[in-house]
Amino acid sequence: MPYFTTSDGTEIYYTDQGEGQPVLLSHGWPLSSDAWAVEVKLLADNGFRAIAHDRRGHGRSSKTYTGNDMDTYAKDVSELVESLDLTNLVVIGHSTGGGEAVRYAAQYGQDRVVKVITAGAVPPIMVQSEANPDGLPISAFDDIRAGVLANASQFWIDLSEPFFGGNREGNKVTEGNKRDFWRQGMNVNLAAAYDCIKAFSETDFTEDLKALNVPIFIAQGDDDQIVPIKDAALKSIELVKDGTLKVYPGAPHGIFGDYQAELDQDILDFIKK
Repeated sequence: MPYFTTSDGTEIYYTDQGEGQPVLLSHGWPLSSDAWAVEVKLLADNGFRAIAHDRRGHGRSSKTYTGNDMDTYAKDVSELVESLDLTNLVVIGHSTGGGEAVRYAAQYGQDRVVKVITAGAVPPIMVQSEANPDGLPISAFDDIRAGVLANASQFWIDLSEPFFGGNREGNKVTEGNKRDFWRQGMNVNLAAAYDCIKAFSETDFTEDLKALNVPIFIAQGDDDQIVPIKDAALKSIELVKDGTLKVYPGAPHGIFGDYQAELDQDILDFIKK
């Protein structure tokens, strides 16, 4: 299994499959690169080199107590990309990974990144403030912190329902989807999981979105119960220079089933055009 060691000594696990134009995928919280397993194979099968890493503190990477913030996440990506000398790069991010991908592309990827894709991503900013009055109140994120500290295992089980929309009538999420979410969640370091809540909810990506000088495809389901679309994709598209927005009717936050099949085809189409 390949590992890369960052400048601060953190070991980052990554998978690297296929040959061709490189595509780097960043996962959501509290998951790992396993969340992108289908997409990694799909991209490799279609002539791309797919690289997906476990964010520090998550999955098989170092169980970090420090550096669990968006600036460090983006720096980790930059160091990994430089170590692999990736150019003509497409970056893809889901949820928290969407913020990571956007910050990396805006602040580090000017000479390497050619396209950005996000799905259910946290930019521009989730938390409510005077500058962002229709965001989610800080109490919502305090509740997440409390749940993670009190009983993380049960919290991941409970969170899997709204994550995949399993609480919606007619939703076809499987027990396997939910158990895999729990499995990946149980591999995150508690300190990293806790600190990442602040990272994904309070980081302001407004200037990163404005700074992007490459095309970005912004995807989100309109029944996303984790990252409300009105605070995310619908605002982000107004901030970027060259953006394409696609809203998936009835789709949840988690990527699976019919939503996954449609999104994956859209990803391939956007990269190829």
